[in-house]
Amino acid sequence: MKRRTLFATALIAGLGLSFQAQAATQWDLASAYPAFNFHSKNLAQFSKDVDQATQGDLKITVHSGASLFKMPEIKRAVQGNQAQAGEFFMVSFQNEWPLFGLDGLPFLVSNYDEAWKLYQAQRPLLEKKLDQQGMVLLYAVAWPPQGIYTNKPIQSAADLKGLKWRVYSPTTARIGELIGAQPVTVQEAELSQALATGVVDGLITSSATGADNKLYENLKYYTNVQAWIPKNAVVANKRAFESLSPATQEAVRKAAAAAEKRGWEESRKVDEASIAKLKANGMQVNEPTPQLKSDLVEIGQTVIREWLKTAGAEGKEVLDASGRMRALGQGANARMIQQATTSN
Repeated sequence: MKRRTLFATALIAGLGLSFQAQAATQWDLASAYPAFNFHSKNLAQFSKDVDQATQGDLKITVHSGASLFKMPEIKRAVQGNQAQAGEFFMVSFQNEWPLFGLDGLPFLVSNYDEAWKLYQAQRPLLEKKLDQQGMVLLYAVAWPPQGIYTNKPIQSAADLKGLKWRVYSPTTARIGELIGAQPVTVQEAELSQALATGVVDGLITSSATGADNKLYENLKYYTNVQAWIPKNAVVANKRAFESLSPATQEAVRKAAAAAEKRGWEESRKVDEASIAKLKANGMQVNEPTPQLKSDLVEIGQTVIREWLKTAGAEGKEVLDASGRMRALGQGANARMIQQATTSN
């Protein structure tokens, strides 16, 4: 009898543990960047923080390196709950909604502080749009400022004419057109191969992407124009998020807030470290000449004017709230801004 009682007790305990294990919610989080990228490391820490805060009730598996879905597929996969969460590069979806491309506008911001303020103005509209699309914004983190990679020194925009120009967004494609380059769409996971095979021979991207993908093996010059500071958004499927208990939802939001703060701080450090790595591996890092800067600002004015015409009242609202409309409305930009906003 005693043995039977002990057996029954052990069986019940085992069933209880099995039930708890089955009760844990499992999420897949899709990302396109390699595991060593600072965004991916931040996702891994976010996953650990959620696991600890929920005592294992929610386990998030991060699938980096486009191993679950390719970059262009991730956002739709989260919308359809094929992945419960995912990370996507917002500017790549500007054609879907102009404000996704806000932080890819040339020379709209010049530093991280301005980029953060722009994000705070953008976030309410971003959350509303994602909610309409069946998603919840967890957090967003900036990439380092974007610079130009080439095989020759560039003194002006004319030196970029004819390059096979890698694009990743409508803005980079439009810039390619305006400088007379040949736009070629290439995702980051395919970038190294595209350079090695001559599919592209010039591009604009961050110092971090350059260092991560060893662009110094195929290109010789990095011109640090700091054209814009784009962001990745980390989102969850709305139904998957709302099916969590209130306590678990709160734990996810707290972990997301910590990841956002940590990610922005890390982005600053990564920019400095990545530029140092480019130099250490033989890449010549240059500041833009006054002529190149002037040429790119002029091109940027055209891009911003066109964006304002499509973004309408929402675009003006964000620029007003962030103070960037006032900054753009100074000097040579005043007429451009006035024409664009009054035409809507």
